[in-house]
Amino acid sequence: MRALLLAASLLTSSAALADPPKLAVFDFELIDTSLPGEVYGSKPELERTQRVGDQLRKALAESGRFRLLDIAPVSAAAHASNLQACGGCDVRLAEQLGADLEITGVVQKVSNLILNLNIYLRDVHTGHLVTVASADMRGNTDESWSRAMSYLVKNRLLAPNWGRPE
Repeated sequence: MRALLLAASLLTSSAALADPPKLAVFDFELIDTSLPGEVYGSKPELERTQRVGDQLRKALAESGRFRLLDIAPVSAAAHASNLQACGGCDVRLAEQLGADLEITGVVQKVSNLILNLNIYLRDVHTGHLVTVASADMRGNTDESWSRAMSYLVKNRLLAPNWGRPE
């Protein structure tokens, strides 16, 4: 609970932090169970996962609440794993980078009309899940993906009172 309160206060603090927490944001993963994905492949969605990951990194860095870390030293290992089901390898990789917090994300594509964007924030020191942010998208376009990420950043991850106990 202490880790949750600490991370929530880090996420929602309105004051600029003198020494913001170090954050590793891993590339988003794609789960494509759609018929078009099976028949034609998922190239557009794989490109979009990279763009929304970059959009998230940029927004969090510009917020001044975090010191974003370069994930390049562990990128190959991260891409070789399913970060959502690897038994905590995401935390171990973030730990290698010296991170305090880490984010993984996944986009699930059910069809070209139904998609879901999920962000998972963990405390690297405890391994505990701090928060999850999720948004459903209707339509598989660059704009719908970007808007879903913008919504999650503004209304969940950086919202002034989100994540704080009542």
